[in-house]
Amino acid sequence: MKFFYKYVLILIIFGCDTLIPEDLNINPNSPSEAPEDLVLTGSMVGTILFHEGATSRRAGIWSGYFRGTDRQHEGFDNYLVEASDFTAIWNDVFINSLRNAIVVEQKSILNDRSGVITGISKVIQAHGLGVAASLYGDIPFDQAGKIEFINPEFEDQDKVYEKVQQMLTQAILELSLGVNKPSNGSDIFFNGDSQKWIKVANSLKARFYMHTKNYPEAYNFAKLGIESQTGNMMASHGEVQGNSNLFYQFFTGSRGSELTSENSKIIEFMNSSSSQYRGNTKTDETARYNFYFSGAGRPNYISGYFSRSNSFPLVSYAENILTLAESGLRSKNFYTGLSHLNEFRGYMSGGGYLNNGYDTLSMNYNPYIQSDFEVGGMENIDNISKEDALLREILEERYITFYGQIEGFNDVRRTRKDSYGIILNPNTGSSLPERFLYPQSEIDTNPNTPSPIPGFFEPTRVNK
Repeated sequence: MKFFYKYVLILIIFGCDTLIPEDLNINPNSPSEAPEDLVLTGSMVGTILFHEGATSRRAGIWSGYFRGTDRQHEGFDNYLVEASDFTAIWNDVFINSLRNAIVVEQKSILNDRSGVITGISKVIQAHGLGVAASLYGDIPFDQAGKIEFINPEFEDQDKVYEKVQQMLTQAILELSLGVNKPSNGSDIFFNGDSQKWIKVANSLKARFYMHTKNYPEAYNFAKLGIESQTGNMMASHGEVQGNSNLFYQFFTGSRGSELTSENSKIIEFMNSSSSQYRGNTKTDETARYNFYFSGAGRPNYISGYFSRSNSFPLVSYAENILTLAESGLRSKNFYTGLSHLNEFRGYMSGGGYLNNGYDTLSMNYNPYIQSDFEVGGMENIDNISKEDALLREILEERYITFYGQIEGFNDVRRTRKDSYGIILNPNTGSSLPERFLYPQSEIDTNPNTPSPIPGFFEPTRVNK
């Protein structure tokens, strides 16, 4: 794994993905002298870049959220990808986020500060490594991000997930100590609130158990996860270019016209004029459609989801409730799944995650009842079992809620073999994308890169 040591703590992000807090002040001539609290901020900025930047845009194209219409993104839309396309986004997670978080942990231990700050660093590490495993399959874990390992060994995807779970368990133990919090303002997500970090860690455990289809454990940890919108782990943005929403920066930049949601799968579900519109007498998607889109499907970066100052979800209450709904249905029973789905619908009826003072008067998410999913009910006109009808509705809701997020790509691959998962048609050819490619930089410099190198259409281990 190629590291640029001199700049490992310097998060100067070029191009359309710029995100630099106004108070981030690192001396580029002496990065090793930066205190762990300041490096913590840098790791969080790297986390935002990884989850909200180019990785989420590409995952969105391959999830049916976006269509690429020109130049590089048109190529991605047609599945024309090569290893060199993934070098920068591999570095987003393994250098900008992971390496900095490891430095935080090492420096904190050296300074006898184990506790909240080391627990936070472990959550950041686990978050990045778990999502990286979901995208690439086998990845480095034990040796990842550590400068003493120039060519880190790759580990099996399922083993990585096990180690991510262990890391999150250890993070929760350290956060529970309640001592050695980061300095005021250095934690840009929760300002050192250990209880909120514990909730996030549990929601991440639930997420990664969903990835591996361990639905009973996903349910158990989601019950311990984020309990309200105030516990959301969000990438906060502002009105200056340096910290504005990364999608906004892309859509208002010179290449913004290369990406749209017109003629995408999500538009089929949300546009009331579509034959696949998911609305009914209990569901009106007008407000959410307008929050996401303008016109026939251009992403709304003026007043909605991708506007300049709008925060972007990294780990959210919405995701946690819907994890309870799906895992509860799969591991317990119909009524558990329905109860949590209605909990989510109640949240949305009050405005949900639509913000910016958005008009929610046209929003309607009345609770469902059992008969809605029985044969002939409004959510079961094709006469399937009530459990399958409910699962279809929950998966659709997750798909809509995860618009623009990497988890949408994880969901469509995880449920592709389910009878009632989200059905995507290939943009070209007969196969759908199954993974991100190992970057050319890794192939060229690390002899431990898996060989033969898995192809773009080859499912990762957990999705086979």
